Amino acid sequence: MSQVGALGLAFFCVCLTALAQVLLKMGMSSSAIQQAMASDMRSIFWLALSSPLIWGGMLCFGASAGLWLLVLGKLEVSMAYPLISLGVVLTTVAGIFILGESVSIYKVLGVALIITGVLILSVKN
Repeated sequence: MSQVGALGLAFFCVCLTALAQVLLKMGMSSSAIQQAMASDMRSIFWLALSSPLIWGGMLCFGASAGLWLLVLGKLEVSMAYPLISLGVVLTTVAGIFILGESVSIYKVLGVALIITGVLILSVKN
């Protein structure tokens, strides 16, 4: 695998992780789980285990972790690891556009700082 291929795979892993976060959030936001969180904490575990959204999120996490091993086998960790922070960017954007979460200047500024940091770390000497 080339370095460009490894970077593409790294970005795919970051996307899978962001998708996992969104699926888990959607699963945990179901009315049954929300009601259980308000009263009977013991049933949350079983409700979560029966949620296809939560299973999908966990599957995405597992696939991402497995594929990340290939990334680490090809890229220097100092190059690969900063890419993980792009997951925060993607998850924030997905939260806004898919989950309808609020946009604030602090979120925009935080995302901009993360992107700036990743770009600075990716500059080769």
